[in-house]
Amino acid sequence: MHRDRYYYGEPTISDEDFDKLLRQLQQLESEHPEVVTGTSPTQEVAPAPPTSSPFRNVDHRERMLSLDNVFDEDELDGWLQRTPAETYLTELKIDGASINLLYVDGKLELALTRGDGTTGEDITHNARTLGDIPDELHGTEEFPVPKLVEIRGEVFITVEDFATMNAQRQAEGLKMFANPRNAAAGAMRQKNAEDTAKRPLRLICHGIGAREGFDPQSQHEAYRAISAWGLPVSPYTQQVHSAKEVIKQVEYWGEHRHDAAHEMDGVVIKVDALDEQKRLGTTSRAPRWAIAYKYPPEEAMTQLRNIRVNIGRTGRATPYAVMEPKYVAGSTVTMATLHNPTEAHRKGVKLGDQIMIRKAGEVIPEVLGPVEDARTGDEREFIYSSVCPECGSALAPSKEGDADWRCPNTRYCPGQLYSRLTYLAGRGAFDIDALGEKAAYDLIHSGVLADESRLFNLTADDLTATSAYSSKNGTLNKAGETLLENLEQAKSVDLWRVLVALSIRHAGPTAAKALAKRFESVDAIRGASVEEMAAVDGVGSIIAESVREWFTVDWHQEIIDTWAAAGVRMEQPADDPDAEGAAPAADAELLSGLTIVVTGTLEGFDRTEAKEAIEARGGKASGSVSGKTDFLVAGEKAGSKLTKARDLGVRVLDEEEFTALLEGGASAIQ
Repeated sequence: MHRDRYYYGEPTISDEDFDKLLRQLQQLESEHPEVVTGTSPTQEVAPAPPTSSPFRNVDHRERMLSLDNVFDEDELDGWLQRTPAETYLTELKIDGASINLLYVDGKLELALTRGDGTTGEDITHNARTLGDIPDELHGTEEFPVPKLVEIRGEVFITVEDFATMNAQRQAEGLKMFANPRNAAAGAMRQKNAEDTAKRPLRLICHGIGAREGFDPQSQHEAYRAISAWGLPVSPYTQQVHSAKEVIKQVEYWGEHRHDAAHEMDGVVIKVDALDEQKRLGTTSRAPRWAIAYKYPPEEAMTQLRNIRVNIGRTGRATPYAVMEPKYVAGSTVTMATLHNPTEAHRKGVKLGDQIMIRKAGEVIPEVLGPVEDARTGDEREFIYSSVCPECGSALAPSKEGDADWRCPNTRYCPGQLYSRLTYLAGRGAFDIDALGEKAAYDLIHSGVLADESRLFNLTADDLTATSAYSSKNGTLNKAGETLLENLEQAKSVDLWRVLVALSIRHAGPTAAKALAKRFESVDAIRGASVEEMAAVDGVGSIIAESVREWFTVDWHQEIIDTWAAAGVRMEQPADDPDAEGAAPAADAELLSGLTIVVTGTLEGFDRTEAKEAIEARGGKASGSVSGKTDFLVAGEKAGSKLTKARDLGVRVLDEEEFTALLEGGASAIQ
């Protein structure tokens, strides 16, 4: 049942659980070979196409096999020892839908699904809608068009296109797709080719089958021919010449799996020489000359127990799922974000649902959606409360059309105050080690702090009213003593850290440093106009307006005045070299005519600050890469935009080069 759903329907278990079941069956059959049958999933490539299929079944000229998998380096090392070769190819394992293209005399005659490896479904009319699949091959002097050739590949949807497509489906009120693979596979089996054409499908070719008039010596040579004929091959494929190099590629892509334009769940290793492939042969379902190294899954299925709402330091109400614990992407997760009530409602999850979750690297886990086919009827709708769970204030969007709901009780809402306290104690602000999350919660709920204004007025007597900072006999404990010491030290931090600690929206460390250098005191910033602040290099109008608005709130000014009275330094010290002179206004024409895209995480800029810095110099800050892009600035965890930039030949800059560009224009980085 699960195998049929995996290939021809909507799966009700995760890929990880499917792999586990298959491995359990393999183990059982190895211990009891007498139970093995020809129709076992371990012996077949895939189930035969369903008899109810609207597509006619057609035999492949040459069998289209699957791949065996390994899941750790020990298993991979064992395969490499059993399969020595002078040259291997390493390829990314694309998470898409397999396809077999038959060209006769250079013309596309058939496009088939893999089916059970022997027989596939005729989806030629759908395949013709893909721009990557030419109706006719064009030969070269080195690679003339053969009499007949089967070309195998994978149809997929890029990560970027998938997000755009789902956003469009949401706007049209259509059901969202859970992942790119299901969307691609479903598209290729549409009855109406016009429906297939509506999806942004791509192709990468990764193999050959039957051929006449084409006799390549290696897999790599076959790929060169396929590319010459006008079909796409992967830009990520590498020829390597030792087992050590294979493992280096596996390790590299394990750390850079999000750099690829498409979803990928592993690396495929192939013996390159075709005569060696023939000598090694195949099993009933997979070649012995190839193996897939699969990475730990980033998607998993678990049960939704509850939905709760978190209130952040800016008042944003973020619903999150409380789930049955699940190990995914290297850690056990029990919670995953639902982003906002609008998004949660769109995904349509119900309490008790089996849900798909995704955790990519260090990214916060998110709920992808429910597994509707797994519903039993016992699931319950979740009704989102319109009141803040922390203080009871009415939640509402801050402006019309805003997907986020916010709590308006910005000063006294415990959820917002707790988050602000934790933030200002962080290393990027006051750096108060003794003020952690639990202690911040304790200070608020014990009534010791009504807001952050009295933080630097705390006394030993105040702290004995908390459980975090008092001993069992009611005296100040070591943590309390440390907090008082930390607070005293924090009073003399740099001015820019004080500005960061105020939680002014958009004003991160880069903008705070620029404002501190230009104005040298909180009072000067408080008295500055939007225009004066916007002219500061690294600030701009959005941040300037946010700073100006923050200082118009009475209780915000009370925080500043109370901290200052307690001894917190509110100006640059006279001997601070950063205080010498004002930062010059940006040259408004320095980047004129240039289009720049920023992706990934930068140390010295958040996304708003980078955009402001580009636009302040006359450049265009774009959100997508195209042939008109002049530079891509790539920070940590840069993904599909980096790949697209490389494919288009767009120059990629690191953060140091980006800073040089901002300071001296394009000539500074030649």
